[in-house]
Order: sequence, then structure tokens, then C-alpha cells
Amino acid sequence: MRKARHRLSRSGDRQLNSVLHTIAVVQIRMPNSPGHAYYQRKLPEGKTPKEAERCPKRRLADHVWCVMIADERQVKSLLDQAA
Repeated sequence: MRKARHRLSRSGDRQLNSVLHTIAVVQIRMPNSPGHAYYQRKLPEGKTPKEAERCPKRRLADHVWCVMIADERQVKSLLDQAA
């Protein structure tokens, strides 16, 4: 059975993508890390190792995004209070 594969966009912040990749690979290689456990859970779901590697990267990117948004809201709140 053939799976439909979608080509992922390589555009965007290459430096940030490189950092997320490095973090994900390090977590996957550390047996007691949550990233390793998450990666191992993805393999039996039928994901290839490359697809399973993207899952922790996506999770890290989502976390970084949430932190950035929270920081922006905090700065905006402080500026509103100062005004």
C-alpha cells in the first residue's frame, strides 16, 4: 500500500530550524528524555524514522511559538501599564 507523501516547505528561518533539529536529535538520542519516548511512540504508529523525527521537532516549534507569544503579551501588558 502506497502512502501519500507531502513535500515539506524548506522556507522559513533556517537558523531556527537548525536549532530545533539539533535539540530534537539530542533528545531522541538520550534514552531517558521525553523526546526519546515520544519518538519511540511514533514508530509503532507506522511512521518512518524520518517522519517520527519530525514529530518532536514540531512539538518543540509549537512550544517555542507559545513562549514567544507569551513574552509578547507580557511586554505589551507592561507597556500598557506604563502608559
